[in-house]
Amino acid sequence: MFFLIFLNSCSSSSPGGNSGTGTPLPTTPTTPVPVLTDTEAMDQVQKDAIKYFWDYAETNSKLARERYLTDDPSFEANIVTTGGSGFGLMSIVVGVERGFVNRSEAISRLTTALTFLENAERFHGAWPHWINGKTGKVIPFGTKDNGGDLVETSFLCQGLLTVREYFKNGTTAEQALATKADNLWKGVEWDWYTKGENALYWHWSPTYGWEMNFKLEGYNECLITYIMGAASPTHPIPAAAYHQAWARNGAIVNGGSQYGIPVLFNYNGATGNVGPMFWAHYSYLGLDPTNLTDQYADYWALTQNHAKIMNKYCIANPRQWKDYSEKCWGLTASYSRNNDGSTGYSAHQPNNDLGVISPTAALSSFPYTPAESMKFLHYLYDEKRSSLVGIAGPYDAFSPHYNWVTPRYLAIDQGTIAPMVENYRTGLLWKLFMNAPEVKQGLVKLGFHSGKYNF
Repeated sequence: MFFLIFLNSCSSSSPGGNSGTGTPLPTTPTTPVPVLTDTEAMDQVQKDAIKYFWDYAETNSKLARERYLTDDPSFEANIVTTGGSGFGLMSIVVGVERGFVNRSEAISRLTTALTFLENAERFHGAWPHWINGKTGKVIPFGTKDNGGDLVETSFLCQGLLTVREYFKNGTTAEQALATKADNLWKGVEWDWYTKGENALYWHWSPTYGWEMNFKLEGYNECLITYIMGAASPTHPIPAAAYHQAWARNGAIVNGGSQYGIPVLFNYNGATGNVGPMFWAHYSYLGLDPTNLTDQYADYWALTQNHAKIMNKYCIANPRQWKDYSEKCWGLTASYSRNNDGSTGYSAHQPNNDLGVISPTAALSSFPYTPAESMKFLHYLYDEKRSSLVGIAGPYDAFSPHYNWVTPRYLAIDQGTIAPMVENYRTGLLWKLFMNAPEVKQGLVKLGFHSGKYNF
């Protein structure tokens, strides 16, 4: 188990999930903290972020809670998030590899989690966005969103394949865990979610059928969904779905640029600019963009350019927010500050900049912008640790302009930090996922080429 290194006291006014004010940043002088080396800082932020999935997991399922409010720990304590749990599986693999988590304890914990997933409610193989951690039943994410969520399921399957690859040659218990992960992933009916078209659809409900009608078209966070669908050995989708729907018959490509850096793709809702930073993270915890190309893009250029544009935007700071700089940058979907000072949620990006910095944006971009991300990491841990870092790593969001921080965590934000820092350090998760045989086959099927993995 982790020892809670930072016992920050967090007072906040209102306990609601998307309401209440954040905690003002302390104005009194604090004791200086020792400056960390780069290695110490990376170790520390990985340890801290992994705590979210270890010390603060949902107690029965051992999967990831949707959120954790340090000012109201019992709030929504049994809501498990499917996608965030996939990121959590990958975070725990990092913890095991680095010795931050006891290996045998991890095997036991992961076995409990995967057994829960075996028994949880599924909809043509797909899990819902939210699951009741006590019962395994769906918790509706919205009125009509009470069935399968294919995108969240793809994030979970990215984690399941990583677990399988990491443990498949281990002890008897580890091999049994790997088999569980393999069976769970093979149970997803990706082909059902095409509706018989050359496209994937996000949701299906036993009550409302296809009424949500959300076709997965690029570019956003859903690339991994098409890759998992193409890779499935049991319920594969046709390559035409990727080209016609996701790539919009080639219209996904965009020739625009920001700060002299090509954007390469049409970011949904931000044509000619970039979207929130998580679009370069969620699909790429396992999918290695290094030397990865298809007929539409060089994916290293795509993801690195996204991070570089985001960094340059914050430095340029066209809206003149306080403290935006080369060491304080990064916009993505996270908790946010509402106009009245209460806590809400927003997908921050250059076209929707509310003066709120989300630490996961810069930290999870380490592979793409190591120097720029390192500056932000030291800003957090050397300068602002007492106010911006809590019991499970950096708080979800803060605004120097409004002297505001929210002492809360979201699984999908904490869950990309340790994996992406590790991919920068060793490439561990990229190697595990990309060397899964069916992943290679799926990528080849869709027309991808990898100079790194030789296909």
